[in-house]
Amino acid sequence: MGRIFGTDGARGVANTEISCTLAMDIGRAAAMVVARDHKKKRPVFLLGHDTRISHDMLESAIAAGLCSVGADVVTLGTVPTPAVAYLVSHSDADAAIMLSASHNPYEFNGIKIFGSEGFKLTDEEEFEIEEIVLDHVLPYDLKWNDELGTIRSGEGLVENYINHIASTVSGDLSGLKVAADCANGSASATASQIFRKLGASVTILNDAPNGININDRCGSTHIDVLGQYVKENGFDLGVAFDGDADRCLAVDENGELIDGDRLIAIFAKQMKQEGHLANNTAVVTIMSNMGFFKFAQEEGIHVEKTGVGDRYVLQNMLEHGHCIGGEQSGHIIFREFMTTGDGQLTAVQLMAALKKSGKKMSELASLMKVYPQVIRNVRADKEMKKMVKVDAGVLKRQQELEDSMQGNGRILVRPSGTEPLIRIMVEGSQQEQIARIAEEMEQTIIERLGYNEDCKGLERI
Repeated sequence: MGRIFGTDGARGVANTEISCTLAMDIGRAAAMVVARDHKKKRPVFLLGHDTRISHDMLESAIAAGLCSVGADVVTLGTVPTPAVAYLVSHSDADAAIMLSASHNPYEFNGIKIFGSEGFKLTDEEEFEIEEIVLDHVLPYDLKWNDELGTIRSGEGLVENYINHIASTVSGDLSGLKVAADCANGSASATASQIFRKLGASVTILNDAPNGININDRCGSTHIDVLGQYVKENGFDLGVAFDGDADRCLAVDENGELIDGDRLIAIFAKQMKQEGHLANNTAVVTIMSNMGFFKFAQEEGIHVEKTGVGDRYVLQNMLEHGHCIGGEQSGHIIFREFMTTGDGQLTAVQLMAALKKSGKKMSELASLMKVYPQVIRNVRADKEMKKMVKVDAGVLKRQQELEDSMQGNGRILVRPSGTEPLIRIMVEGSQQEQIARIAEEMEQTIIERLGYNEDCKGLERI
């Protein structure tokens, strides 16, 4: 991992860890790298954001940085992250930047950069940006007079994204009664238009952002609220997005969660039945539920397993030509249609699969058994996150506890890439057993590494 960029950008508290100075400098360095790669004196950047109160401040800083080194800026306003990725790959722009901290509270913000083909910048390109910003290996290529960049509105461009998502479904979705939770985030700007085009009866929830209510007791991080609403009001299903709408989780008509693993299982099985599952393969991460791997084995579907992060899922898909992949958290990539995870694309594909099946959502989702998982988090600074991977006492206790499950479970311990936490995931067939093991693993980490309630520091998406 880099010093600024992680698997999907930089993230921190706005105006402290993600300061105006850092945002301006990232803009300057990104424009210099892109200008060199594209051999252009005036690269063009698309610039979008979610609904956080800090977006005005950071958008102004990044736009100023871009213009100061001669890049032109096209502002998209409030848009989903996947819309930015799609639009840059279907325009004359050379790169794009999205301001979002995804599922985190409003006080956080982040910076994601996409190249002209709609993929995140390569590790090498991000490293070059870091060297310019942090090590000053090159002076900022400041421009003067008529070489300064300009800013213009990209009003109307987002309609192209909306039309694209709607076009991925053949026929309409009439007859379905759906609740959609926009998390007071980016989907608030696009969801109603997408669903209206497809003819579904959709009740839109939490689409009134005020700058500070993004992800606040709503969206994919609070799926239980949607589940209760769907059950009480007789909906066929519910879908929930995160702050920048690049992930989607769902609930069935009984309000029961359908996580990313189950969604991928539904899509992979349908694709196989229709002859569209490239290489007969789905790509998931090491965090995917044991039930997914058992489902795939029963269905004769090959599974590729990657590290945590949709970046690694996409990398595997691109290298091997696979068409469906994602994470338990709801980042799902349909490579035929998008270059990144897209919550609204996932939602319309799920709705189409439900209508085609003629089943209830609970029946469609029952194709995969979900094994109990317990997740605990230890507050951790960067040094603790580094040490948890190598500390002999932690590793020894982890192996002892996993052995005690006699092959009927597993333990994953990993530093979070998005928050100052060490995450512990224990999975197995017996809820009481895995809860006890998770608690013991948590205590071992605290005893060996400590507990840092006040830790801060730039976090990676």
